[in-house]
Amino acid sequence: MINNPFVGIAGNIGVGKTTFTEIVAKHFGWNELYESVSDNPYLDDFYRDMHRWCFNLQIYFLHHRFAGQVAIMKSEEGVIQDRTIYEDVEIFARNLHNMNFMTDRDWNTYQNLFSNMAQFLRKPDLIIYLKASTDTLLSRIKNRNRDFERTISPEYLHSLNVSYDTWIDRCDDHEVLTINSDGFNIFEDDKGLQDILKQIEATLTK
Repeated sequence: MINNPFVGIAGNIGVGKTTFTEIVAKHFGWNELYESVSDNPYLDDFYRDMHRWCFNLQIYFLHHRFAGQVAIMKSEEGVIQDRTIYEDVEIFARNLHNMNFMTDRDWNTYQNLFSNMAQFLRKPDLIIYLKASTDTLLSRIKNRNRDFERTISPEYLHSLNVSYDTWIDRCDDHEVLTINSDGFNIFEDDKGLQDILKQIEATLTK
């Protein structure tokens, strides 16, 4: 296996990235980096008024993720990250612009900022894309019962799913392992989990 690998976990809201990250990190003995959610000062406002707060939210996520990248570059151990920095621009900010929540001016500013950051990034040795249908995502979001997620619409989740599939299809500069998580319970299907862990190890050993 690659020494001190950097693995990114990609996937839509509610797909189970954090739980998956915890389990994989423990199995391989990697350090974990998590997305800033519970302490994010913009999420409540964003879901109440996406037009007004989308740029603020995306800038917050981008700066937080870049700080994670700095930590990854300094690390001398294996690292697994809950959501990659590429999703910030390719999925969430782009989707908000396509849906006319983010203005052209803000989108251009955001893209230029990311382009300047990109030259300093360490690319993941592997991106694991956790995929799920919109119905599955809605069910999982409902079960975890976060107040700020109660107003997420099926249309918004579906549009993100479409964006994810488009991004993954043209993600030629990264090694990607896609895992369909519909009907997969990570706590009950031990054989399925072990198969996935073997796939991860095999991919990082190529």
